[in-house]
Amino acid sequence: MADDRRIKIFDTTLRDGEQSPGASMNQAEKIEVARALAALGVDIIEAGFPIASPGDFEAVRAIASEISGVSICGLARCNDRDIDRAWEALQFAQHPRIHVFLATSAIHREHKLKMTTGQVVERAVASVKRAKSYCADVEFSPEDAARTEIDFLCEVVEAAIAAGATTVNIPDTVGYATPTGYAKVIRTLFERVPNIGNAVVSTHCHDDLGMAVANSLAACEVGARQVECTINGIGERAGNAALEEIVMALKTRYDFYGLTTNIKTERLYPISRMVSTITGMKVQRNKAIVGQNAFAHEAGIHQDGMLKERSTYEIMRPEEVGVPKTDLVLGKHSGRHALRDRVTELGYHLDDEQLETLFNDFKSLADKKKEVYDEDLAVLIEKHSQDVTPHWKLISLHTTAGTGVIPTATICIRRPDGVIVKDAAIGDGPVDAIFKAVERVTGITANLREFGVRGVTAGKDAQGEVSLELEVESDDRTFRGRAASTDIIEASAEAYINAVNAILTRRERDQPREVIGRPGAGA
Repeated sequence: MADDRRIKIFDTTLRDGEQSPGASMNQAEKIEVARALAALGVDIIEAGFPIASPGDFEAVRAIASEISGVSICGLARCNDRDIDRAWEALQFAQHPRIHVFLATSAIHREHKLKMTTGQVVERAVASVKRAKSYCADVEFSPEDAARTEIDFLCEVVEAAIAAGATTVNIPDTVGYATPTGYAKVIRTLFERVPNIGNAVVSTHCHDDLGMAVANSLAACEVGARQVECTINGIGERAGNAALEEIVMALKTRYDFYGLTTNIKTERLYPISRMVSTITGMKVQRNKAIVGQNAFAHEAGIHQDGMLKERSTYEIMRPEEVGVPKTDLVLGKHSGRHALRDRVTELGYHLDDEQLETLFNDFKSLADKKKEVYDEDLAVLIEKHSQDVTPHWKLISLHTTAGTGVIPTATICIRRPDGVIVKDAAIGDGPVDAIFKAVERVTGITANLREFGVRGVTAGKDAQGEVSLELEVESDDRTFRGRAASTDIIEASAEAYINAVNAILTRRERDQPREVIGRPGAGA
């Protein structure tokens, strides 16, 4: 290894993170996140699972073609079709990596794979060799390694390295491990696998028992030199080890670990907010490093201590992770230059046309609000990042509701052919009436599976963001819509129309294809 004290950061936000229910991203959003990850300084970006769907394939291929200076990785099961498809997506990457995985634990061998230990080793070796024939950088993951018999785990790891694997990842697929137990597994591999020095040992820990970060750090203590993690810790079930927590633990406690990363820590907070906005997964207030309360002090004794000496109650400076000391205040008198500077600081990349569109939306919002906050800007930017054709567009709406009044909605919508259509409907409330009126106009009938409203920022004039999910009968897919406005009723209408547009966009793109499920959480 070139530097035995440096931990490689393998980010799987775009693959395992996206497998978190409700966190799907379109191609434009994935590329935006990939750019931010590269700027953050991660070593490897796992861009997706190419064979899972045409959309995943195209996203991996686009990221591999556009993002430089970082390794781009694609996931593949241990079979020829997956590996070939992964290489087809990765072939134009500056630094491609194929990541193959195969379950090894007894419970998976018996109930999922129906394979013997010999067959597992044989399949793993063949798959590593096939991946190696395409590119030099190959990673192998024995899925559910933390519950695999240690003798067999040593055997399959040794065989994978002998076949050409340059990284061996030891996943705690179901978050079952403890720090002491997981460190013992890693230590045993170093002691008993004779060719272990020919590969980087990696961790991939899930947070089902809340120990993903602790397990990952424990493994680093005993020799692991790559950590697989995600922004905000998103991922299957309870999620993955959080990148920002791993990185700041190593940096803040360098006195203990003596390990470093290439991460530009001042970019952690902006990318956390970006991923939260794009996925719709809100960061809990007390989340370590990037939570709203991470650098807030309310107790009198804490405030007194902070005024006398910051280090009494803060082990990190907020500036180290990109948390601003004060909110940047943008209002209706702000110009394009100030807006561009803040957008860039938040980690977004907009061309002149996109900035002009954003500026117009910003001015409209600033007329409604006294102050426009970073979160408001993120919502406005995301509005224009959705990879959906605007078939239908809301022109105006009027609702009537109140005690003793039948809720009614009248809407005015522009059709795809440019014709303006008006209609009205009644419902259980103004929002329900709007949805029914949109159904009448568009002819798209769907079931509302999920509806949520959140305040984007604080204050009485805050924008409200509406997120909803529609399910179309006779179609096993769901479609998401999201919109924000200082008027919740308007945001509800826009979000519903966005979901309808997503349905129509998908119908336009649909082609007969084999349906392939997502992989398990293990790789």
